[in-house]
Amino acid sequence: MTYQDKTKKGKIRLISLLTNDFQMSAEDIIAIYKKRWLIETLFKQLKQNFPLRFFYEESANAIKIQIWITLIANLLITLVKNKIKRPWSFSGLATMIRILLMSYVSIQSFFELQHRDWERLITQVKAPPEELSLF
Repeated sequence: MTYQDKTKKGKIRLISLLTNDFQMSAEDIIAIYKKRWLIETLFKQLKQNFPLRFFYEESANAIKIQIWITLIANLLITLVKNKIKRPWSFSGLATMIRILLMSYVSIQSFFELQHRDWERLITQVKAPPEELSLF
């Protein structure tokens, strides 16, 4: 089965789908393939940006918790990506959020006005720590 799909830029491309279910309508098969493609891209995004190569515990509950935490982190980063105005790649955003987790910076303001927050962070790092006086 072949159908015409419109891209985000408005171009039309032909997509061929293979199926052995001749009872379903073409629209149903196309909808199933589109949903499957969204799931596949989610798995690809998770594998590229989150360390699920090994699990910290061996119990089923611990594995479920680690997977749920990864899905929640993915959702939160996606929300941040959709909220900011400047274009960022998902992997770049995930890396920067990992770096910024231990500093007191508003993530949204950092991704909108990086230079201002970077300069403030650099001056904090370069400044010598305050020493306590014994007397």
